[in-house]
Amino acid sequence: MSSAVKNAPENRARPHGSTRLATLLIAGAATLGSGCAMLAPSPPQNQTNICEIFREQPRWYDYALDSQEKWGTPIATQMAFVQRESSFRSHVRPPRNRILGIFPGSRPSSSLGYAQAQDPVWGEYRADAGGMGARRTHMKHATDFIGWYNHRSHNQLGIALSNPERLYLAYHEGPTGYRRGSYRNKPQVQRAAREVAALSASYQSQLAQCEAEFRCRRFYQIWPFCRA
Repeated sequence: MSSAVKNAPENRARPHGSTRLATLLIAGAATLGSGCAMLAPSPPQNQTNICEIFREQPRWYDYALDSQEKWGTPIATQMAFVQRESSFRSHVRPPRNRILGIFPGSRPSSSLGYAQAQDPVWGEYRADAGGMGARRTHMKHATDFIGWYNHRSHNQLGIALSNPERLYLAYHEGPTGYRRGSYRNKPQVQRAAREVAALSASYQSQLAQCEAEFRCRRFYQIWPFCRA
């Protein structure tokens, strides 16, 4: 026991007003967080069809198109990443570890949001490209983050932006892990990367049939300039 604690007055009660205020602040923060999650878009019903996804959430097409034009990762690959990482759930986090199988403990990582970006790399993204207002729970910033990350993988590791399997391995393992080949001893990660590549190819084929309707849905988007 430290001397500071040992010599502290034992009968000094904490003011009731301070306790009440702290409780209200904590409750308010929790309510605000849950409210934001409740206001977020529901996950698409049919996640195997990118046309149906964008029909439910047409702004997602705009965000992914902006990211594609800015960073080079195809729309289909971006959305395959999001589906794999979060199943299009905006506020999802890794489940907490359990203490003695009962009590909730810490989470295994700081991953959050559509792209499941962790705190350190999200900080890098915000400092480099996203800005302080970027949120992992908003699809606009999630797609931009994926584009930024893959652009970095392309520059640092030489991975083609047309190779979603390799891009996902680097996304999952990080640049250092990818260089070391850490994924080679992780069959589940290799399988996930293959599945992302297959979904990206499927999305790309589907998008070729429906992209014009998303490019040309606004009154100021004039044919033929908005055609896919």
